[in-house]
Amino acid sequence: MTANPALRSLAQRALSQSQLSYHTKPLCPLTLNTHINTINAYHLFDKTLQRDLSEYSHLLFEYIRNDRNLEAINLFVGLYRSGLPVNGSILSSVSKACGCLPDQVVGRQLHCQCVKSGFVEDVSVGTSLVDMYMKTEGVVEGRRVFDEMRDRNVVSWTSLISGYAKNGLNDQALELFSQMQLKGNKPNPFTFVAVLGVLADAGSVGKGNQVHTMVIKNGYVSITFVCNSLINMYLKSGMVSEARAVFDSMASRDEVTWNSLIAGYVTNGLELEAFEMFNQMQRAGIKFTQPIFVTVIKLCANHEELGFARQIHCRVLKSGLASHRNIETGLLVAYSKCSEMDDAYNMFSMMQGVQSVVTWTAMISGYLQNGGTEKGVELFCQMSREGVRANDFTYSAILLAHPSISVFQVHAQVIKTNYEKSPSVGTSLIDTYVKTGNVPEAEKVFQIIDEKDIVAWSAMLAGYAQIEDAMGAIKIYLQLTRKGVRPNEFTLSSIINACAAPSATVEQGKQFHACSIKLRLNNTLCLSSALVTMYAKTGSIESANEVFKRQGERDLVSWNSMISGYAQHGQGNKVLEVFEDMRRRNLEIDGITFILVISACTHAGLVDEGKRYFNIMVQEYHIDPTMEHYSCMVDLYSRAGKLEKAMDLINSMPFTADANVWRALLGACRVHRNLELGKLAAEKLISLQPQDSAAYVLLSNIYAASGNWQERDKVRKFMNERKVKKPPGYSWIEVKNKTYTFLAGDVSHPMSDLIYSKLDELNNRLKDMGYQPDTNYVLHDVEEEHKAAFLYQHSERLAIAFGLIAKPPGSPIQILKNLRVCGDCHTVIKLISVIEASDIVVRDSNRFHHFKGGKCSCGDYW
Repeated sequence: MTANPALRSLAQRALSQSQLSYHTKPLCPLTLNTHINTINAYHLFDKTLQRDLSEYSHLLFEYIRNDRNLEAINLFVGLYRSGLPVNGSILSSVSKACGCLPDQVVGRQLHCQCVKSGFVEDVSVGTSLVDMYMKTEGVVEGRRVFDEMRDRNVVSWTSLISGYAKNGLNDQALELFSQMQLKGNKPNPFTFVAVLGVLADAGSVGKGNQVHTMVIKNGYVSITFVCNSLINMYLKSGMVSEARAVFDSMASRDEVTWNSLIAGYVTNGLELEAFEMFNQMQRAGIKFTQPIFVTVIKLCANHEELGFARQIHCRVLKSGLASHRNIETGLLVAYSKCSEMDDAYNMFSMMQGVQSVVTWTAMISGYLQNGGTEKGVELFCQMSREGVRANDFTYSAILLAHPSISVFQVHAQVIKTNYEKSPSVGTSLIDTYVKTGNVPEAEKVFQIIDEKDIVAWSAMLAGYAQIEDAMGAIKIYLQLTRKGVRPNEFTLSSIINACAAPSATVEQGKQFHACSIKLRLNNTLCLSSALVTMYAKTGSIESANEVFKRQGERDLVSWNSMISGYAQHGQGNKVLEVFEDMRRRNLEIDGITFILVISACTHAGLVDEGKRYFNIMVQEYHIDPTMEHYSCMVDLYSRAGKLEKAMDLINSMPFTADANVWRALLGACRVHRNLELGKLAAEKLISLQPQDSAAYVLLSNIYAASGNWQERDKVRKFMNERKVKKPPGYSWIEVKNKTYTFLAGDVSHPMSDLIYSKLDELNNRLKDMGYQPDTNYVLHDVEEEHKAAFLYQHSERLAIAFGLIAKPPGSPIQILKNLRVCGDCHTVIKLISVIEASDIVVRDSNRFHHFKGGKCSCGDYW
């Protein structure tokens, strides 16, 4: 009998590969004896002059049992060449070897031999062929073999079901399970394991319970590997108590049982329970395996349990598994998360020659998260030089190093390596561009991402919120809903933050508040805190307080948001009430809280209280004052007219005053008309920020207020020479979901005639009430009557007049102004609130002013 030439060449290739594999593959000490027995069997077989079929069959079985599948195929070729007849048992064994390799080419040729030799109808041969095709992704061929089988047993059905499951065809696998039972084939333990695996992946708890019942009825509940599958199924479905019940009822448990439960606890967020289960496992004397070590090391990393991680490391060394890559990588990550970067780097160095992109990325992330930005960037560059190709996790990590590494350079590499459409990389790029203020570039990246996940959508919304572009954020949110993406609390908090922008209205924020209620997310911490901020910033401090009171849980952000809201609305006493409530509760208080409290005291004229809280911060809370704290204190003294105290504080600060400090002093010099100190503050501010128009404008206003028009003109000329532009003052108001913007003296509105007619009417009624224009706020060298005309046409007055025309009588009116409202307009608006019997809210660049019944919430101190 002559061997098939194609089969012979395959066998020769198999032999050469098997010899290479045999000499290079490290042997585990636990299986060394088994391999020696196989080698001895082979040598004994080689010495036998008259070889019979049973000897071939015995050695073939030994090869397959020890996972030496290439040698098994080579031995089969030798058998074929010897002329001895083959039987179904041999063909079945060789089919299994082909499936394990996996090698469908050899498997197909073997299939042909089965057909030629008449064994294809043998149930064991047919089942092995089904299994071989399924393991080599030949689903169609495997099903064809199964359908052509005359006889099928439970093993045949199980092979087919397992094959469908292995290839991700879960629905077909479950359908076959039903057909199998209808055909009168009783499932065996391996069938149940396959089906339970399918149900675990599908999360079909209802069907899983039914199969569990069948397992009990068939008497397989005492079989360890079946119970392991039940535990896995329940844990993947989030049914932890049911999984634990199966575990507790087991008569015998193996390492897989323990690891399944521990890993399941971790997956379901029950990490303390996982630690306890690990301790029980130790007490039970169960042998630790590689998967268990990996799971527990991950736990140590998540909880930053350095001491426990070191103990596990010792156990790993004693067990002989220290060189396992997953364990080494896990220990590396655990040490880096515990800020032990020297230990992490030692682990990394010991992996020299076998370092993968995973280990490189873990080290880079570790350094970046522990303040070693330069070392992280250095490793990233070294990784590239050594030819290790970065993956999506690497790019996402290295972008955290900005600005030590250029986002544009990383973006270029991302494009070259075809990761620009990756959701994780794209989201990191969006986040980095947003942090640098480059939202247009972030939007370009966003549009390229193929499958945008909720994190990408939220990152883009956060970008628009950062630049206070409410309309841009709303546009993106509408795209999200049209795509059928369900927003989470972070998505909604981003859009609500965007609705806190000056250009947004409270009505827009209310709509998204309603969305959050429908989705039952309004009580989540991040979202409720965003709502507090949004309502406060859009003028509805009462609504902000209602949300704050309903918060089931509050963190420091929540308390700071409420304090900031009251401060913006000029309710200094409310700020102090909330702050004292925090102190009574012994809550965490940070430097930002004190900035908000001192700032509130500043705007309410509470000088003594502001000074007292500054001292409390230093003496009781041991918080070192920052430049922001000193800036608030300078502002506190300056606004109260205590300019000498402000200068004394500036001179005693432990660091050089920044632009905010000098700007606060300069603004007060304008109010209190201190020309000499104002000149000093202006010079300091201009030297620090030569392109900031505020310094020039405030100084020119000081000169104008004192009547020194020549010096005022010099400052204006200096501005022109340096090409410094002062932003024009404008006000805007929303009526019927449409925003209207006004400049001083604006006549572009279609209803300008009616607006100015309303202003004339108001002006006459104001005169009847004894109003006299305060022309000190007109900083132009013109006659007094012209100065009054300038005041008459200020943008906030035009916006209010339009609101009185366009809205029903007595309706509340809210306008926004990009600059500070002038003193004369402040007086006029108080009187208009009496004339029109209407509440008026003005949000200027500093704060909210609530005008009602002739009074303002700021107490005329702003």
